Amino acid sequence: MTMVKDLPVDDRPRERLIAHGPGILSNAELLAILLGSGSKEKSAMQLAQELLSQHRESGVSALASMSAEELTAHRGIGNAKAALLLAAVELGKRLEQHTAVQRPVVRCPADAADYAMPRLRYQQREHFAVILLNIKHHILSMPIISIGSLTASVAHPREVFKAAVQNSAAAVILVHNHPSGDPSPSKEDISVTQQMVRAGKLMDIPVLDHIVLGDNKYISLKEEGMIQ
Repeated sequence: MTMVKDLPVDDRPRERLIAHGPGILSNAELLAILLGSGSKEKSAMQLAQELLSQHRESGVSALASMSAEELTAHRGIGNAKAALLLAAVELGKRLEQHTAVQRPVVRCPADAADYAMPRLRYQQREHFAVILLNIKHHILSMPIISIGSLTASVAHPREVFKAAVQNSAAAVILVHNHPSGDPSPSKEDISVTQQMVRAGKLMDIPVLDHIVLGDNKYISLKEEGMIQ
């Protein structure tokens, strides 16, 4: 059995969270951090993956309605781990209630840029993120999909639309920063955008725009006529 501590440092969920922020972690990795440790038979990551796989249809949202008894029915999850999970879920519910009325709406590219700019403007490497929207274009979240070098980030439709499906997003807006401060899109930016748009049509989750952020300025590929 491979324990989390046996993984390379860059692959350990806790170390990845500290280094890159929680947005880049999968649901299983976040759940593994909450579980803290595994059992004699399974690592924390294996426990997390097993718990999620048993609720494949609803995914991580299944935790929102699970009781302590249902959690402890999973081998390897005792009262202490169940209590941690229930506490984390309850905090999430309260935060959701608190912010629901304040959830921003994207009505134009400037709204998306204003939302992403504070988080990505000063990053020293390219961060590729996706703004997830509900049917009324309220922002659900903005997970980081990938972190690249000083000049390039790599993103795959699989990760983008996995995040969209997991969060029941109705549409997405791609966004990434240029550490140089110049938001002019590169050929690769345009190519990635076209690839994502095609994937979005297949998934029935439209890509509304791709915002490239510079130093307090941005370019919308939708406004530039690069997204149809």
